[in-house]
Amino acid sequence: MLDRLQKPFLKVDTGEAYQPIRLNYEVFNKEELIQALNKLTCLHKNTAPNSWDWHWKEECADLHFDSSDTFIRNPDRPVRLGTLSIQQDRFYINLPSFKRACIAAAFFHEHFSVGSPLIRIHCADFINKVFSLDERLPRGLNDIFKDEELEAVLKQRADDYKRVQELCENAESAEEATAILKEYTLAEARKRFPYAERYAFDWEQKASVEGVFLNFYVYLRGREMVAIKRWAGEMNYTLVNVADDVVHQIFGAMDIDIIE
Repeated sequence: MLDRLQKPFLKVDTGEAYQPIRLNYEVFNKEELIQALNKLTCLHKNTAPNSWDWHWKEECADLHFDSSDTFIRNPDRPVRLGTLSIQQDRFYINLPSFKRACIAAAFFHEHFSVGSPLIRIHCADFINKVFSLDERLPRGLNDIFKDEELEAVLKQRADDYKRVQELCENAESAEEATAILKEYTLAEARKRFPYAERYAFDWEQKASVEGVFLNFYVYLRGREMVAIKRWAGEMNYTLVNVADDVVHQIFGAMDIDIIE
């Protein structure tokens, strides 16, 4: 443990923690999508079939990374933000950090999912940990992100929520329903995260696009904070602590006592 505490965790060029994540999209028109991707000058075709590198330039030159204020960009060697690929009827974006995934989701939605959509984001698969400077993934993302395993975790979570929802609906009082929901929320927040996890985008609720992507950011930000805190030795740090810390940062900085 002491050895780990003395070692910083691996970060990407733009300053965020290295946490591999893959965005998964439904494809509505493969041929038109390929043509549209080839028109973006921030994308470079690579040697693999239907595969591109995404660079921090041209159409996405104004994208901002909060942690990159001290990073000096070289126009002759733009940072590679991620890789894109089309495989059968799916479109994938592989990225090395949660922040890049949030930015990519909004960027590619604007270019390919507005008007006559060519794609729609379906889910995001990611790893719930940070890595040491000399650590590498034991195997490729295809071996880590297995649909059956990730979908099983999602189904279990949905079944648990449905069970709690039924308990709340059948509760004899509002107080009892509130207590059930609170117990469930705290238990979920304290659970140990799976090594690989899937986030499913919910377009059925008809929320605004901004709301959908904000939920995604909040979800990932909480898990990123937990991973970093546990790396630093706070092994009991959970999403409950994340919520407490965020409230303290917001209202504490404003010198507001929310108890009053």
